[in-house]
Amino acid sequence: MGRIVQLPDAGGLPLWRRPVTLLFLMAFAMPIAFSTWSALLNNFVIEAAGFTGVEIGWLHTVREIPGFLAVGVIAIIIFVREQVLGVVSLLMLGAASAVTAWFPSLAGLLTVTMISSIGFHYYETVNQSLQLQWIEKRKAPQALGWIVGIGSAASLLSYGLLVMTWKALGLSYNFVYLASGGVTVAIALFCLLAYPRFEAPHSQNKTMVVRRRYWLYYALQFMSGARRQIFTVFAAFMMVERFGFEVHEVTALFLINYLANMIFAPLMGGAVARWGERRALAFEYIGLIAVFLAYGGIYFFGWGVVLAAALYVIDHMFFALAFALKTYFQKIADPRDIAPTAAVAFTINHIAAVFLPAALGYLWIVSPGGVFALAAAMAGTSLALACMIPRHPEPGNETVFSRLAPAPAQ
Repeated sequence: MGRIVQLPDAGGLPLWRRPVTLLFLMAFAMPIAFSTWSALLNNFVIEAAGFTGVEIGWLHTVREIPGFLAVGVIAIIIFVREQVLGVVSLLMLGAASAVTAWFPSLAGLLTVTMISSIGFHYYETVNQSLQLQWIEKRKAPQALGWIVGIGSAASLLSYGLLVMTWKALGLSYNFVYLASGGVTVAIALFCLLAYPRFEAPHSQNKTMVVRRRYWLYYALQFMSGARRQIFTVFAAFMMVERFGFEVHEVTALFLINYLANMIFAPLMGGAVARWGERRALAFEYIGLIAVFLAYGGIYFFGWGVVLAAALYVIDHMFFALAFALKTYFQKIADPRDIAPTAAVAFTINHIAAVFLPAALGYLWIVSPGGVFALAAAMAGTSLALACMIPRHPEPGNETVFSRLAPAPAQ
């Protein structure tokens, strides 16, 4: 990664060494470790560490602290290129995930989870910035859809292997964590050594950027983070705690999720390009309201496991549309603001994530259905915010209210 290549000149490189190919490769590498970690987590913490809703809530609260501190990326990129930071963060995620099974206690899992989470959240912050800098605006919805699809394919591969081999070969948690984390580490090292450093046309601001005209993007990020936590933490935990799913059954459910996303996400990229971000996000949030209300019905009315599994898949498909929020920001942003705003937005996204899992862990013990009712209310708030996105967002036309006020000075 010693050679510097200007982004406009990268088209002369072999296809496998171009910037978009690097984004695709990193998108493939990350889920191999992270998705395997997620698939095994609920069973591992219940079987090996005796977790209840309280401990799992605290684990996810600790996991989200690095996301809340993602604004620290701004300080790091003063000294380290974003591309290098992204790959090193990916390597950290893989290494920490690989040793998860070595620490089957609350204290041990909190520690190793914190390390892997630093890698995950710093990778995601930088990766989002690089995507918006390296991909042209007119190609962004389709390209981001393909990136989501490639990540889903990696998760599908991981889950497929788990389903087929977990019981057949009598695999252990330690072996699977070591293997999946090791693959991510190997791919990260390849990315570090095989690719030149790509230089985008617009140098990024190296200070914290918070602009009034991005307020709607910030609000949507905050609600997205709060709402996502309920799905991430409690939806899968419900499948194990209430319905007694085993590792290969949880993994099979994840496998169906990512098979659907591998097909669905690229199609949604084209839909976002055609219909716009407002309609795409409104569609997502209306669907999530219905799904979360139905989740609540499982507890309030005793609905069964088949519905719960179907809702889990549908829920995951709706979340695949979240890349429309990225393209909305790309259209309204000053190109120099992309890196610092990605860090600020990631921190905003994780404000609620730091306290919600732990707080809702206590509510879960009293009323699991109440947790999902709260999630439906959050999705409703997101829907109201999405309706404020204009049909054709751009600088000076960030919200439907922008035409009522003079354009901000650049």
